[in-house]
Amino acid sequence: MTLFEVVIRLLLVLVCFLVLPLLIGQTEHKVMGHMQARVGPIYAGAFHGWAQLVADGVKFAQKEDIVPAGADRRVFRLAPAIALVPYLVVLIAIPLGPGDLVGRSIDAGVFFVLAVMGVGVLGALMAGWASANKFSLLGSLRTAAQLMAYELPMLLAAASVAMAAGTLSLTGILGEWEWWWLPWQAVGAVVFFTAGLAELQRPPFDMPVADSEIIFGAYTEYTGLRFALFLLAEYAGILVLCALTTVLFLGGWHGPWSDDVGWLWTLLKTGLLAFVVIWVRVSYPRLREDQLQKLAWTGLIPLALAQLVLTGVVRVATA
Repeated sequence: MTLFEVVIRLLLVLVCFLVLPLLIGQTEHKVMGHMQARVGPIYAGAFHGWAQLVADGVKFAQKEDIVPAGADRRVFRLAPAIALVPYLVVLIAIPLGPGDLVGRSIDAGVFFVLAVMGVGVLGALMAGWASANKFSLLGSLRTAAQLMAYELPMLLAAASVAMAAGTLSLTGILGEWEWWWLPWQAVGAVVFFTAGLAELQRPPFDMPVADSEIIFGAYTEYTGLRFALFLLAEYAGILVLCALTTVLFLGGWHGPWSDDVGWLWTLLKTGLLAFVVIWVRVSYPRLREDQLQKLAWTGLIPLALAQLVLTGVVRVATA
C-alpha cells in the first residue's frame, strides 16, 4: 500500500467520522420529534425541521467556555478529546464492503476495536474527576461501575462470533459468515448490542448522566463546544456500535448483489440499528442503578456464556 493510498483511506474514514454521526444526531431529532410531538425539531427551518442541527451548532459555538476555578484545567480540557478520538480509530478497522473497502485490516480486529472503545469511556472518568464537582465525580464513578459490568458480556458475545468464524479479524469473520448464522447467533447479537448501549450510557442505561439525580453527571461543568464534543462522541459511539453489530452478527456487506453494492448493505444495516437505538431511547424509562447492575451480572453474562457453549457445540458438530 502506497503512501497516497494510506492518505486517501484515512481521509475517507475521517469524512465518515465527521458526517455520519451528525446524520445520526439529525435523525434522532426528527424521530424523537415525531414520536413525542416535539415542535422544535420538526419545524425549525420550515421543511421538516432541516435547520435544527444548524441551530444547535450555532448555539454551542456561542456559549461561553467556562472552566471551574477548582478544576484540573489540563485534564478538564483534554477529556472531550479522549472521549471522541477512540471512535475515529475504531472506524479504521471496520470493513465497509468486500475487497479493500476497509481502512486497515487487523488480524486481531475484534480485540482491537473493543479495547479502543473502552478507552473512550476514560473521557467521562477524566471529566468527572477533573471538574471539582461532587455530582460530576458521582457520575464518573457510575460510569466506571457500568463499564466493568457491561464490558464482559460484550466481549463474550463478540468471542462467540470469532469462535464460529475461527478468526479474530473482522474481514475474516465476514469472509466466513453464512446466512444461517443469524438464528443461532441471535442471543449473542442481543447481548452485544445491549451491552454496547450501556457502555455508551444511552437510555435506558443513562444512570451516569441521570439529570433528575446528579444534574448531568460527569458533563455537568462543561459548556459550549467542549460539551458539544461529548455529544458528538455519543453519536460517534452509536455509529461504531451499530457498525460492529452489523459486521459481527448481521453479515456486514452480505446481501443481494453484494459484489457491487456491498457497502450500501453495510450502511443500510447500520442505519437500521441506529434507528433502533433512537427508538429505545424514546420507549423505555431509565433503569435504577441496582437494576442496571443486576441485568448485567444475572442476565447478560449468563446469556453470553450460554451462547459460547452453543457456538462450541455447533462448531464441533459442523467441523
